[in-house]
Amino acid sequence: MAGDVINLRQARKAKARRDKESRAEANRARFGRTKAEKARDADQADRATRDLDGKKLEGDDETP
Repeated sequence: MAGDVINLRQARKAKARRDKESRAEANRARFGRTKAEKARDADQADRATRDLDGKKLEGDDETP
């Protein structure tokens, strides 16, 4: 019937540490890239946009 007793202050601090570490990991993945990696990703995005624009039909701007 009785559950485990926990210290709420310690639990709150532990959760804050876990959240901070997950944010730091995401930032390392997002900002910790080399200039070449950033340029490669930008080139891939540009290529995808150009490919999509090239496949659009002319005069298909209006939908009935």
